Amino acid sequence: MGIKRIIDITQLPSKYHNFILTPTTDGVCDSVYLLDDKYVVKYFENSKNSLIDNEITLLNILSSIRVPKVLDRFIINNKEAVVYTQINGKSKYNPSLKNIKEIGEFLKLMHSKTKNLSNNNIKIFSKNIVLDMIIRSKHEPLLKYFNEIEIELKDDGIIHGDLFVDNAKFLNNKLTGVYDFSDACVGDFKFDLAVVAISWCYDEVNLNYQKLKTLLLSYKFQESYTEFKPYLQYALLYYATRRYINNRDYQELIDKFKLLKL
Repeated sequence: MGIKRIIDITQLPSKYHNFILTPTTDGVCDSVYLLDDKYVVKYFENSKNSLIDNEITLLNILSSIRVPKVLDRFIINNKEAVVYTQINGKSKYNPSLKNIKEIGEFLKLMHSKTKNLSNNNIKIFSKNIVLDMIIRSKHEPLLKYFNEIEIELKDDGIIHGDLFVDNAKFLNNKLTGVYDFSDACVGDFKFDLAVVAISWCYDEVNLNYQKLKTLLLSYKFQESYTEFKPYLQYALLYYATRRYINNRDYQELIDKFKLLKL
């Protein structure tokens, strides 16, 4: 991760020229810069205009809750760049029960606003997409795990899909915001909740059931752990596969998956 394209402050509209432009390591496919402690500039290296349109539309729909506000959009070197408000605070890499309660409440509120909505993004978390990734990976254990999961995914509305601990910030132990909606697409709300669980509710490779209970209660999840478990497995397999095909470390996610089978 890191800056894919070096830009300087003079390439931005003149109203930003008095700010200090600082590169970050946040971008995976795109380049992310900070403008002092006020704004974020995202330079879209590969994203299509329609995908950027969808993200901006979604953020506008969610503008009343704790997400970045879209302030500006312009072209640099024939590529799109967007300015957002900056979320203050820091990510909680060892979240407390209070942090988990707040993120569960946030996700429930977000889903209440995105229920039955759709966009033009590919449904990247669907079983067809995952199976295609696994087949392309030629990694037999992933296919074995995929065939073991009994799950039917619904199209409940637009989901975040990537709400790991590094996509939320807290200040004075209070949630200040959630960001990085670039993967947001139509999907299953229970899968979205499971993605949060596999990042926020683990102590290394062991599921912390107190943390999970806190998350499910704060989200007002009505079903049993037994019914939720396949979604945890699917979320772990999805991200393990994604990391494997991108030559990133995936073993911890597979270890978590194996322990869930016990």
